[in-house]
Amino acid sequence: MLRDLRFRYWPLLKSWQTALLVLTGLAGYLSAGAPAGGWGKLLGLAGSQFLAIGGGTALNMWFDRDLDARMARTCRRPLPAGQVSGDQALWFGVSLSTLGVGWAVALSPLYGALAVAGWLLEMGVYTLWLKRRTAWSVIWGGLSGSIPILAGRALATGAVDQTGLLLALAVWLWIPTHNLTLTLLHSDDYQQAEVPTFVSVLGRGATRRLIAFSSGLAAVVMTATAVELGMPAARLWLLAGLSAGLLALALGGWGRPSARIVLVLYKYASVYMLSCMVLMALGAR
Repeated sequence: MLRDLRFRYWPLLKSWQTALLVLTGLAGYLSAGAPAGGWGKLLGLAGSQFLAIGGGTALNMWFDRDLDARMARTCRRPLPAGQVSGDQALWFGVSLSTLGVGWAVALSPLYGALAVAGWLLEMGVYTLWLKRRTAWSVIWGGLSGSIPILAGRALATGAVDQTGLLLALAVWLWIPTHNLTLTLLHSDDYQQAEVPTFVSVLGRGATRRLIAFSSGLAAVVMTATAVELGMPAARLWLLAGLSAGLLALALGGWGRPSARIVLVLYKYASVYMLSCMVLMALGAR
């Protein structure tokens, strides 16, 4: 049973992606200082988000299993490889999603409502409606990735405040950097699967410009949010330096395009978000 969970079902969660989104939720919660509820509420936040996000990801992979089978990058995932049946993946995703959203509602009606909104954006807007129809799916569907940090902040403060919205905006603006670099690196795969991307619709040059624009805005908003939080000078300068690195790589990928720069930017973007979330989690202390 444990072996099945590790090798057949665990990959359905895209554990690194899910963990990074959960970390944004924890950062949103901890950015409020020392909220009431202590470790119990913090663990509830982590658990509910992991289940809801992981369940939505598993359902995404269930729905897109035909696309995954046509792409070299994804054809060895559990569903196209035949390690997990469609029914098994469906029930796995539904079960985790139900537990996660139910847990979120039990923690707080507002937090639960945001968890439901994030799940619906992921499944309804991105997966079912936009992904197979338009390259803009990564922009509008990316709103779902901004919900965990907003929900975490709302659970701590009891409201959707300006800081929470800024944090969510920073994450939303960062998402194209992560997703569009992936489409640049694997454009042939997406074309083979007939998934519309900015690379296939607008070309590589326009995609690089969009990455640079989005990265610049993400860096500015992330830094502005750190200032609003009253982050100490040393950490603020560190975050600003990380933001400058993101922008420099994005501009480099636009001005002097190469597969190597795109790959470095793709990897750096994840390190950037991870680092920023750790700094945000420390709040103004």
